Amino acid sequence: MAVFTRTTKNLIIDIDQFLDNVELGLLVFREGIKSYLDKDMEAFVRHLQKVEILEGNADKLQRSIENSMITHSILPQHREEVVKLMDELDEIIDSVKSSLNEIYTEMPEIPSSLNKDLISLAETSANAAEELIPAARAYFKAPYTVREKLLKVYYFESETDKISLNIKKHIFQDMKEIDLAHKAHLRYIIHHIESISDLAQKAADLLSGMAIKIVM
Repeated sequence: MAVFTRTTKNLIIDIDQFLDNVELGLLVFREGIKSYLDKDMEAFVRHLQKVEILEGNADKLQRSIENSMITHSILPQHREEVVKLMDELDEIIDSVKSSLNEIYTEMPEIPSSLNKDLISLAETSANAAEELIPAARAYFKAPYTVREKLLKVYYFESETDKISLNIKKHIFQDMKEIDLAHKAHLRYIIHHIESISDLAQKAADLLSGMAIKIVM
């Protein structure tokens, strides 16, 4: 059973476009991290600018979705949860923008020996959020498939935690050549990168509960 019908076609389009912007933001995030680690600041700034545009688009679409649901009394019994889901998804692209902005502002000095691990961390954290997108789309079209689609979100979130912990252990226990302040700064950047997967898990928990209510 689909949540929406033909009469809500424009709203479905807005939701799809909103999810497109979040998904594209995650792709650009990956490339932004790689550019910074490659010391290609020109490319990094381009990626940051793209993310800022995508985040702005997502904000506008989020407001349009919420207004449409209220104005046209769409899904009154589920409206609060749908609005909350949009908020959680918007937080993900907000975090993507915030992470790249923090890097741009603070210009952390990242030892090249950590490049491979940080790319792996960014990929895995972004993967957790990316796997959330098809599950969110499914909620509005085939809610009975949502829970199985969320399994990868939880898998990648767990893997992100493991990778993050291993990197931090390596920094604080093995990298004697850098001082404590530098180590703390690296930990702060790592936290920003891994926070994307934490937000994905939070949204997945909400979406899972929403799907159960729809199919019951």
